[in-house]
Amino acid sequence: MKDFNFYTPTRVVFGRESEEKVADLVKQYGGKRVLVHYGGGSARRSGLLEKMVKLLNEADIYTVELGGVVPNPELTMVRRGIELCRKEQVDFILAVGGGSVIDSAKAIGYGVPYEGDVWDLWDGKAVPQACLPVAAVLTIPAAGSEMSSSCVITNDEAGMLKRGVNSDLCRCKFAIMNPERTYTLPAYQTAAGATDIMMHTMERYFCAHQDMMLTDAISEALLRTVKDCAVEVLKRPNDYRLRAQIMWAGSLAHNDLTECGGEKDFATHKLEHELSAMFGVTHGAGLAAMWGSWARYVMPRHVNRFVQFAVNVMGVECDYTDLSATALRGIEAVEDFYRTLGMPTSIPELLGRPVTPGEIDEMVDKCSHGGKLAYGSLEKIDTTAMTAIYNMANK
Repeated sequence: MKDFNFYTPTRVVFGRESEEKVADLVKQYGGKRVLVHYGGGSARRSGLLEKMVKLLNEADIYTVELGGVVPNPELTMVRRGIELCRKEQVDFILAVGGGSVIDSAKAIGYGVPYEGDVWDLWDGKAVPQACLPVAAVLTIPAAGSEMSSSCVITNDEAGMLKRGVNSDLCRCKFAIMNPERTYTLPAYQTAAGATDIMMHTMERYFCAHQDMMLTDAISEALLRTVKDCAVEVLKRPNDYRLRAQIMWAGSLAHNDLTECGGEKDFATHKLEHELSAMFGVTHGAGLAAMWGSWARYVMPRHVNRFVQFAVNVMGVECDYTDLSATALRGIEAVEDFYRTLGMPTSIPELLGRPVTPGEIDEMVDKCSHGGKLAYGSLEKIDTTAMTAIYNMANK
């Protein structure tokens, strides 16, 4: 078991009509001039954006709005937000949306007090030293950004480089979560979100430190819950109980709880980041397309861990005479689950075509920072392994 320091300061306000408390919460954290940051038209069409602004204004909180965040949030928007915040003397950022909006808000929060080029923080030239207070009104359970220390941005000015920065400075002061706000999510987005939630836990479960029984049990329960609820919620999208389980699981999957005593692997995430950066695919769908190939690549050297996962999470019966076969059936069961949700299990299914050898080389180069970096806790994935896994997923 690895020593750990668990820190999760975000205040969670969960339940029906929880968004009614937004003004009081902003005031509690010192907000007087607020950037309300959002994505496409859904926040406005649903009336949520208008309601948030109205509640803030009625409490004598000044607001300025910035919309247009896209999936895989881009540096260009971050720069616009930094400029606007400085001009309007913003002292608090409220993200209304999902992980992309929250990550964009975090990046803006980093950039306002930083005197250099904000991309320095993602390019490894500087580390965050300050961040404007950020909070979230969550509408899409998936990325877990509402409780995580992570912020992932795509540099659309330099060949679509997708990079992440982790710092406790950007953790949301509060997260408002009303499961009713997720009723209208399209089935595909619901499925991709559930996939992302499970992958955040699986990326921690499959690590080099495997003797933390309690954390394992928490992880396995979370994975089983999301697996079961995701299938049912596609049949009953207005079921509050199902939506609530998924929404809360999204936060617990990425607030580091399931990492206590372990260590993030995140190799699959790094491989997928290059897919979504290059092709603009939905992150959860990209993860589904990549995970099976990563799992098959590393499983032969970590059979027991995959057997535990197969039995305790996927409900596979253990064949004690052939543990490798049991482990493989667990991987296949995950892929069958993805197919049930309508998720892809390969790159051609994801994109509608295979990627070219040149595209694989480019993704490997970007993922490895020109061959300088390898990723993974369960097993280090270097450029040779990256190429092999992309090729496996390309069939």
